[in-house]
Amino acid sequence: MMMTQSYALADEAASVQLANTLSTCLHAPAVLTFQGEIGAGKTTFIRAMLRALGVTGAIKSPTFSLVESYDCQGLHIHHFDLYRIEDETELDYLGFRDYFTSQAVFCIEWPERAEESLTKVDLRIVLTMADTGRFMTLNALSRSGENMLSCLAGKL
Repeated sequence: MMMTQSYALADEAASVQLANTLSTCLHAPAVLTFQGEIGAGKTTFIRAMLRALGVTGAIKSPTFSLVESYDCQGLHIHHFDLYRIEDETELDYLGFRDYFTSQAVFCIEWPERAEESLTKVDLRIVLTMADTGRFMTLNALSRSGENMLSCLAGKL
């Protein structure tokens, strides 16, 4: 049970457009992980989804705070950036597991830093740099992830 979709994103505008469309397919609970090297566009994509969902204030990268939370269109969204996590036990001090509720959507950058703590991922998103643009692969790892990808495909 693994559905995959891939997209060539020519520029930032293409990334924003895909993020806008995916935002209309989000539902709680959902765990989305974002992988890719520094500068691949993970935070840019998440920021665009949050804007599409109506966040008007500052959308800070959680690189130093590790998590930023938002309430928008009836969703609680937690954006984690785990780049600075050196040992997974640090997540216990952050209260990482306490954020996981049935009413929330999680966008997690650098999920490989939390392999033991992430027991369920619905959608794995991998961004790679390609010339001046990006290449994005979305893998559904659950029925919920498949529903999001089906929704996305139906809107593109």
